[in-house]
Amino acid sequence: MTGMTKPQHDPTDSAAGRIDAAPDRRGFTSRPLRVRAAVGVVATAALVAGVGAFLVDNLTNAFGPDSVCDGAVSAAALTDALGPGQVSSSENGAWQSPSGGALCTAKVTYGIFGDSRSVFVRVAQADDLGPYPAGSDSQLFAASANGGASGAARSKGAWALLPGECGTGLRVEVESDGDGPGAGKLARLAVSAANGVAADKGCGKSPLPAPHELSAVGQEHDLNSGSVCGLPGFTAADAGSKGYRERVTTAFDPVWVCRIATGQNPFAWSFSIGTEPRVRGPLAEKDATPAFGRSRWAGSPLREREVVATCQGKPTYFRMDTDILQGLFPSTDEAWKQFLIAGGKAIGCEPIL
Repeated sequence: MTGMTKPQHDPTDSAAGRIDAAPDRRGFTSRPLRVRAAVGVVATAALVAGVGAFLVDNLTNAFGPDSVCDGAVSAAALTDALGPGQVSSSENGAWQSPSGGALCTAKVTYGIFGDSRSVFVRVAQADDLGPYPAGSDSQLFAASANGGASGAARSKGAWALLPGECGTGLRVEVESDGDGPGAGKLARLAVSAANGVAADKGCGKSPLPAPHELSAVGQEHDLNSGSVCGLPGFTAADAGSKGYRERVTTAFDPVWVCRIATGQNPFAWSFSIGTEPRVRGPLAEKDATPAFGRSRWAGSPLREREVVATCQGKPTYFRMDTDILQGLFPSTDEAWKQFLIAGGKAIGCEPIL
């Protein structure tokens, strides 16, 4: 229609115009004030980005190493056990050598205040069943059920045997320095570390899989004098009236353990059976003198503590530590004979006596 004036276009109507006019509405009408506003926006963005990077660095391992402890412990396995955070380690000497007691401390740091969780990792070698940290409260994982991975775990510690190609008696131990993350997580970490040590040593055909099947925890209960350690035929004289208690692992592979004690005394009898040949170093035939039946003394540093017998074609080790509680059995020899007969039957061994 003629005679009507066209609406005038206001440059502030566009999105760009509205943004450009925003400083004017806030009173930033001069160029210096506009510059200050822009600088403030950039500074705020930089601060937000910096805080984000700080949180990523402290709450994850995004900028951390892929492995620690000289490459033996993967960051993924460590954070699986201890939770997310940045990983690091410190080595105390040649920690991968089984002698000397050296260890590696692997740590996960988390949170804005730098809190941390740690585990101690060490390589150990056993020449007998004595030094094994497999207690009667351990959860065992057997090679037959876990693709070759073998060891034991508790809520605060675990150990895993190295592959057989690395030699016998070699294991990796991990121990938490605080509240334990749980047996399952530490078992997986121990196996992962064993794989790392094996790779560093150049032994082991392929990595052992993470264990997925652990035995249940044995419960402490009154000793049954007619079936000591749950082994039918293993009997103890007059045990019921003396307050004896026992605790037994619920599986035999790799190391079965039974512990007998009283509430009044911290010492105990303990019986162990090592069914996995990797649990200790090989036995030289010349060092194995006859013991009971077809068993032979297994050369333990403490005399007459451990015997070996072939069971289903494999060396199997039986150990008895009897520091106190004299009178539980008629004699040490009688205890040995009963233990070998009853323990052998329990694991399906051919008759030893």
